[in-house]
Amino acid sequence: MFTRRDFIKTTAVSGAVLATSGLAAPAIAKDVAIKLGYVSPQTGPLAGFGEADKFVIDAFMTATKAMGLNYQVIVKDSQSNPNRAAQVAKELIVDDEVNLMLVSSTPETTNPVSTTCEGEGVACISTVAPWQSWFIGQQGNPSDPASWKPFNYAYHFFWGLEDIIAVYTGMWSQLATDKKVGGLFPNDGDGNAWGDKVVGFPPVLEKLGYSLTDTGRYQNLTDDFSAQINAFKQKNTDILTGVMIPPDLTTFWNQAKQQGLKPKIASIGKALLFPQAVEALGNAGHNLSTEVWWTPTHPFKSSLTGQTSAQVAAAFTKATGRPWTQPIGFAHALFELAVDVMKRAEDVSDANSVAKAIGETKLDTLVGPIAWGSDKLPPFASKNVAKTPLVGGQWRLKTGGGYDLVVVENGLIPSVPLGGKLEPLA
Repeated sequence: MFTRRDFIKTTAVSGAVLATSGLAAPAIAKDVAIKLGYVSPQTGPLAGFGEADKFVIDAFMTATKAMGLNYQVIVKDSQSNPNRAAQVAKELIVDDEVNLMLVSSTPETTNPVSTTCEGEGVACISTVAPWQSWFIGQQGNPSDPASWKPFNYAYHFFWGLEDIIAVYTGMWSQLATDKKVGGLFPNDGDGNAWGDKVVGFPPVLEKLGYSLTDTGRYQNLTDDFSAQINAFKQKNTDILTGVMIPPDLTTFWNQAKQQGLKPKIASIGKALLFPQAVEALGNAGHNLSTEVWWTPTHPFKSSLTGQTSAQVAAAFTKATGRPWTQPIGFAHALFELAVDVMKRAEDVSDANSVAKAIGETKLDTLVGPIAWGSDKLPPFASKNVAKTPLVGGQWRLKTGGGYDLVVVENGLIPSVPLGGKLEPLA
């Protein structure tokens, strides 16, 4: 297969021949825009992750134009489908000839896009997927650590399973429970990573004295969770956890209520990130808990605009009329990184130059400091992964309707203020 990387090499050789023969190789015009490709799920069951994209990109274009910078952002919708994500990534590379790929939101989008970029020799920055799901999920043999290889062009920033386990167990320790946990892990990139017996929840929970009931991998968009509910009831489970897409959470939680499952705690990843997903449950969403990647109270500023987290969240609500949502911070940080990287790259049209600049990044962003090559990660992942902080939160009904997300666990980053303690489900 003749890839873009091959084309660039061939062009470079041709340019050298032209130069030695006294003919000038074509130069890139100074006024040509730097092209950024951006892929995220804006429709389908993962659409909540892309809700803030237009707001973030509009703000980015306004800010860069005011700074005299010339950027073009070409947006593609993955439609919550991995095959579609890979397809549009290839279109951005081949048809649009982007200088840098940006991708966000769950392994079903980040992994196929990152893999495509790696194969085509195009620099890529991704986010919003636990780093294990991203890094291990792209390996040829995920079950054989000895075979895992770092990437040349694909880079990722987010937290890891070790962080979410610490946050969840930190919340759970605030209440007296029997330490019996029910796991809801789908057959997808996140579910397989969270439920993995080596790198996921099972070994850590066992070490901490929790017993886990794992009923196996269910298919996304399942319409009947009776088997899982019955298993949890038989084990007298009082803690539920898992990583569910929003439609499945609604189905599961409504059926759990109807069938008399009454846990003290339910900490569910992915689905409970978004206000609209909780509101879909009516009053039954009160005191459900989840991981929290970013809030208006996070003590960070944008390197691009100087805005605080609170100011960016308020601007989103003013522009859209909707409550702030966690992906705002990470989508914003992607574009902060893009400007910083392209500013430092020796040649923005050369993928190797751009990838080198990514690897050398040290930037304070809206979601915290980002730098690759940290010793806080296993050696196999340190080149390609940068960690961001994580806290835990609980959804509380507001007087007059709607929900607030209250931070109740901040052991990993005490500078994010607590809003209260974990409360049991009714």
